[in-house]
Amino acid sequence: MIQYKNHSEKLIKIKSKEISLIENVQYFLDRIEAKKDINAYNFVFDDALEQAKIVEEKIKNDSAGKLAGMVIAVKDVLSIKDKPLTCSSKMLENFNSVYTATAVQKLIDEDAIIIGKTNCDEFAMGSSNENSAFGNVLNPVDKTRVPGGSSGGSAAAVAANLCDVSLGTDTGGSIRQPASFCGIYGLKPTYGRVSRYGLTAFASSFDSIGPFANNVEDVALVLSVLAGKDELDSTSKEIDVPNYSTSLSKTEKIKIGIPQEFFGEGLNEEVKATIENKINSLSKNEDIEFVDIHLPHNQYSIATYYILTTAEASANLQRYDGVRYGFRDSEQSELDDMYTQTRTKGFGNEVKRRIMLGTYVLSSGYYDAYYTKAQKVRRLIKEDFEKAFEKVDVILTPTSPFTAFKIGEKSSDPLEMYLSDIYTTAVNLAGIPGISIPVGNDSNGLPIGMQLLANQFNEEILLQTAKLF
Repeated sequence: MIQYKNHSEKLIKIKSKEISLIENVQYFLDRIEAKKDINAYNFVFDDALEQAKIVEEKIKNDSAGKLAGMVIAVKDVLSIKDKPLTCSSKMLENFNSVYTATAVQKLIDEDAIIIGKTNCDEFAMGSSNENSAFGNVLNPVDKTRVPGGSSGGSAAAVAANLCDVSLGTDTGGSIRQPASFCGIYGLKPTYGRVSRYGLTAFASSFDSIGPFANNVEDVALVLSVLAGKDELDSTSKEIDVPNYSTSLSKTEKIKIGIPQEFFGEGLNEEVKATIENKINSLSKNEDIEFVDIHLPHNQYSIATYYILTTAEASANLQRYDGVRYGFRDSEQSELDDMYTQTRTKGFGNEVKRRIMLGTYVLSSGYYDAYYTKAQKVRRLIKEDFEKAFEKVDVILTPTSPFTAFKIGEKSSDPLEMYLSDIYTTAVNLAGIPGISIPVGNDSNGLPIGMQLLANQFNEEILLQTAKLF
């Protein structure tokens, strides 16, 4: 059984020999096997036990890193040297990575134990984890429902106690929405806060790597390790990284904006009532002030997001051609036929849909009508947030308009599926940080998540607010 509330407590118990790290890792391995039906993992690493022995010795000798003994699962779009990197796609089913992603290496350097690679929507494209070549991930709260996507396996692994913490990626809500559906914490850092080196790109100007956990303290601790400039990633920023763990207590008054556009049509009544009740109870705290704000261009965020991300995806995924690496259809004798059949057989339907959409909006005659216009709207959305943060410290919204939906419920209607991300995509368009925190359950016992947003590189106030709540 899990006998600790966060990593700090776990470390104290390991040092006092109340917990054996080897037994703890074995517990997770046994539980992953017992909960195989959730399908959270694509690969489980048995060498985690060997790592546990090494780290336990380091802890005894007081030579261990910040994350010593933290058992972490990694979304299968991040590379780990000599381990499979499939992106949950047939296209990469037999591919092993030749190097390790910076984010993962930072965890390993601080003595975290990587226990496996988690299932996800193929190439991180999806909102339900129903687009994986490895099959659907089930929501551990209710196995008839989706865990959210694309980082559904990472969220399910934490929610089902199959690891301490997991890494996911967020291109338009892919950490925050699964965190909401599974009832856990999920943080999308500012774009450029965490190195993307070693992350298989979906949309390069949107993708962010961040942690899932069952508590704010572990999110803060992992972010303090992940964050920072990386010479291997030109988009990572040279900005001081606060010690998020030691600055969790907020002492000054905090002003929170409530965007009216997020509480109107389309928001499930139970989700709305739960979040409004939370706001009402928090407003009794003298250190919190709520004010109404407006983000007028949010109504264009889904259209803007899907134009720009599909354009970037079509460029990023052209490398999967059957020539350089990955799956190849060997039945064709002509080069053009080999290209076509490799991509036809190697990619799933959602990935094909997004490649075609992206290629269309970048094509001659449509580039200015769609892509250029979307870039201009992206700027307007960013300016909405900039103006809002002149008045408030944090913005509060629902994470998702509804709780976890049934498996298969939205798969036949792509537009309905895309609207799952109506409250999260604008955050990636603006490059700001966001966190989803659990705030209750609906009448079916399904978790409800609340989203907190802050200005660029101000993750500190997000974590402080989450802790305060």
